[in-house]
Amino acid sequence: MQHMDDAFTLIRQAVDLLPEGAAAPNGVTVGDVREDIARQEWEMALGLLVEIGDLCPVPVEFWEFLAEAARQMMLDRSHRWCQWRAWEVRHGTVRATLSLLGSEEGGRRSAFSGDGRLRPLWDIRGGTADGDPGLRIARLWVEFAAELGPGGTADVRLAPLAPEQWRHLRCGDVITMHEARPAVGTAVIVEVLPPRT
Repeated sequence: MQHMDDAFTLIRQAVDLLPEGAAAPNGVTVGDVREDIARQEWEMALGLLVEIGDLCPVPVEFWEFLAEAARQMMLDRSHRWCQWRAWEVRHGTVRATLSLLGSEEGGRRSAFSGDGRLRPLWDIRGGTADGDPGLRIARLWVEFAAELGPGGTADVRLAPLAPEQWRHLRCGDVITMHEARPAVGTAVIVEVLPPRT
């Protein structure tokens, strides 16, 4: 592999991969990002690029450039998010609304960090004739929140260890989250997208 470019070069390369008309939800455009770059407001530029990239289809290189830039800038959560999004471009997206049981109902006793490190088991109703219950591992990212606690509900993204085993899921399907034998949460699938590479 050739030597890695610095964060600022990577951010410039990421901007060049966006369609010129792309914009963030708040109306910020590619042109605005280029102005932030000209003013050397790198963290602002990175954040806006992530927002725009989350809205419009971008190539996997876009997320790889931003992941490496965020790593160099020591923006840990942004680094992990951009790595996550690159993974989704390659393997597809599974989004769901997850509701955790309360601790009094036998659920978790504490909150977990929502940044993709938790790897629970999921019953995806893919059981086999030989009695395999169909429990599969998927990493978990909580959208719009740093953590999720007992009794909480949030939109989540799942990164299955074996994405091909999840392809049968459709919007409205219900899957259950397990960390031990009994389920600790229930998730309703809200979006399933194929890989984009």
